[in-house]
Amino acid sequence: MNYWLVKSEPFKYSWDDFVKQGTGVWDGVRNYQARNNLKAMKVGDLVLFYHSNEGMEVVGIAKVVKEAYQDPTTDDTKWVVVDLVPVEKLPKTVTLKQMKADERLQDLSLIKQSRLSVTAIKAEEFDIILGLAHE
Repeated sequence: MNYWLVKSEPFKYSWDDFVKQGTGVWDGVRNYQARNNLKAMKVGDLVLFYHSNEGMEVVGIAKVVKEAYQDPTTDDTKWVVVDLVPVEKLPKTVTLKQMKADERLQDLSLIKQSRLSVTAIKAEEFDIILGLAHE
């Protein structure tokens, strides 16, 4: 299993919007590295859902239920989407400030490549973030 982090601006598409929708099509990605990360996602992979710009915090866990396919928002065949479903809302959000302060997360892609909307994360990083959410 692989682990990922996706970012969404909550005023455009929040965790609550995602939960109401049930299955989210992760569309609109227009960065090649983020697109390649979408292409690498496999059914069953777990995904941290991060609110960017407002809140700047991990708020929940999602799961990949459909692997990469043509982005329906464009006719350009180089862009793809995946389908995600919500798994659980975290009991406590984990802020970017907390993650930056944690020495164990210094190599976290969210910190190193802060503008990337879809990033791979290590299993250990995923577990650390979940631990922080349960403290």
